[in-house]
Amino acid sequence: MGKLKVEGDLPLLWQQIRKNRLAYLYAGPAFLVIAAVVVYPFLYNVVISLSNMSLTHLRDWRIIGIRQYIRVFSEPIFYSVFLKTVIWTVVNVFFHVTIGIFLALLLNRPLFGRSVIRTLLILPWAIPQYIAALTWRGMFHSPDGAINLLLMRIFHVEPIEWLSDPTLAFVAAVIVNVWLGVPFMMIVALGGLQSIPEEFYEAAEVDGANRIQRLRRITLPLLRPVMVPAISLGVIWTFNNLNVIWLVSNGGQPADSTHILVSYVYRAAFNYYRYGYAAALSMVIFFILMLFSVNFIRGTRGTEAAY
Repeated sequence: MGKLKVEGDLPLLWQQIRKNRLAYLYAGPAFLVIAAVVVYPFLYNVVISLSNMSLTHLRDWRIIGIRQYIRVFSEPIFYSVFLKTVIWTVVNVFFHVTIGIFLALLLNRPLFGRSVIRTLLILPWAIPQYIAALTWRGMFHSPDGAINLLLMRIFHVEPIEWLSDPTLAFVAAVIVNVWLGVPFMMIVALGGLQSIPEEFYEAAEVDGANRIQRLRRITLPLLRPVMVPAISLGVIWTFNNLNVIWLVSNGGQPADSTHILVSYVYRAAFNYYRYGYAAALSMVIFFILMLFSVNFIRGTRGTEAAY
């Protein structure tokens, strides 16, 4: 049945191409660019993940099957870094969403200087990540960073060694990433809030619903169609966010204790020259995120309309 369907669709597809030849001709360069910068590197990475490519086998590498994948799952460091990546992703996305929705609710109400406040809140998202990460790293410097100077002046405490302690370095990276990611969720939530008909709130108010009830029964359910895809994107971006964790912690320091999976892949490839291992680990990350995205959107019915 499936084969017959494909065989029947191919002539129809060819007829469509011939009928809209000019449109496909215009789209052709875009398809070629996508194939060159997305499809080919992905397929090449799949091949490398099945090979023994490394610094010692850079030119004479060969296919060795799934040994690199077995090596990924047999090394204990994978599980510790994976757990840290899950914590990193969950904490960041939680604060992105909660703070973003809270700010969107404030900005959706009459507020003096709302346009100026909105512009200021968007700035962290507009600044390039590497500039923001390096700036924050300087602010976390001990004892002369702005964070320590502020804490000493307000709370009269000793300078904190933010970047020398594994836990504090991880916390510092989380703070930076939360600051960078909140504006995106805020803008998405604000757009969703402005699309909710005002009649729903008026009807709920007539029925005697208070603000909390209106928030739970109207606002949050009607925000779901825009927030679920945004949360899915936020998880993928945060899970794969190399810039912040690498630049704030100076390459996973101290003692490679602040790595998440994507920074460990970078470390394995460009510091340890384990190209086949790094390619296999990157494919594991790809499948983890693909399974999450499909199940999350399907489970939350995020693509369905709320009304």
